[in-house]
Amino acid sequence: MANTASSESSQAAAPNTALSPVPASERVFNWHNHASLWFSLGVGLLVMQVGAYLVPAVGSRDAAIAIVLGSLIGAGLLAWTARLGCQTGLSSAALMHATYGSAFARLPVLLNMAQLIGWTTFELVIMRDGTAAIGKQSFGLGLDGVEGRVLTTLLWGGVLVLLLSKPMTQLVRKLVSRVALPLVIASLLWLSWQFGGQVQAQGLAAFWARPGDGSMGMLSAMDLVIAMPVSWLPLVADYARYGTSGKSALSGTWLGYALANIWCYGLGVMVVTVAAPGTDLVSALLLAQGGLLALSLILVDEVDNAYGDVYSGAVSGHSIKPGWSVRQWGLALAVLCTSLALVLPMHSLEPFLLMLSSVFVPLYGVILGRLALSGGAVVSNSKAVDWSAALLWLGGIGCYHALSAWAPQWGSALPTLAATFILAWLTRPASPLTLAGSKA
Repeated sequence: MANTASSESSQAAAPNTALSPVPASERVFNWHNHASLWFSLGVGLLVMQVGAYLVPAVGSRDAAIAIVLGSLIGAGLLAWTARLGCQTGLSSAALMHATYGSAFARLPVLLNMAQLIGWTTFELVIMRDGTAAIGKQSFGLGLDGVEGRVLTTLLWGGVLVLLLSKPMTQLVRKLVSRVALPLVIASLLWLSWQFGGQVQAQGLAAFWARPGDGSMGMLSAMDLVIAMPVSWLPLVADYARYGTSGKSALSGTWLGYALANIWCYGLGVMVVTVAAPGTDLVSALLLAQGGLLALSLILVDEVDNAYGDVYSGAVSGHSIKPGWSVRQWGLALAVLCTSLALVLPMHSLEPFLLMLSSVFVPLYGVILGRLALSGGAVVSNSKAVDWSAALLWLGGIGCYHALSAWAPQWGSALPTLAATFILAWLTRPASPLTLAGSKA
């Protein structure tokens, strides 16, 4: 009985680091760390695949415009949230608590964990399928059977578990900034040279004038582009809160992610333009000169995307059950995602991305409207449920889907974001409440 009571007391006293500001002594990320992290997280085969969806729908010229504008807007939203996270030292879960109340915030936190489990599973599946394609193309290995799928999935899952056993800040500063970033930039440069040359050989004028089939308008295409950075919104504060200044967090995140998003979406457009009909993205990349090495490096870079998802999911889980450390949560989620990747096939990403946008665009429109103009003060909410914030979020989700159904030509993300931000700002508390134990 004594041991049981001691265990219960220890669990009750476990610090909830997910809901507490990061102390100044642990703030180690500079501008280069922010930019490197978000460039690396912005690069991926999934991003290229979504870019490939645009060309048949809107044509090359409109696709390019949508990619640039959507990336700048989406990355800007990401960067604004990074600045808020850095200024307050709060995680994404803590920002949700500060905006929606301690009880209601559990709903978006759980939804965030669900989407992070989904993203990690997607990443493991694409790493597994990419490994199988490389093995078949280069070494004649048949890794697309049941045994091969299990082997490659467990391989990448094991790498993910290994990374989660290390401190996050050290991985970002040493592995991502110093090693992964130069390699992935070199890969993107080589692939851009190869496919850009093929586009030029077919005629730049013809490429630029290629029409779309009209199945998607310009603003709808921008919605699809914005959806990718928006999917990272519930994660960005988990990393930015370790930054040394809000200004460097904002500019580093914005530049790093926007550049990566534009580059990968654009590369996806070029690949689908020059590839033979019916050729999937991975096969098209492998057929390019030097494509094996470039694809291998990009595939390795996918690991940090999966790591980023699981780490943030672990922080969210710790906010709900602080008795489990962030590391314990991370290892448990990694095992769960690896198990799901063994049984789930790769599905179309477009509906998944747009569904996420419909939830997280209004969620963060309200958060930014309530907190982003507070001048860096750490704001919290003593209520269990802040009904005005909750109703604005739920109404924003309805607005997003209504616009998508009845006025697709206007897009859904930008009008919903603007409406929720303005209404949240107008209904913000008259005087901010300071989070217990925090420093403004």
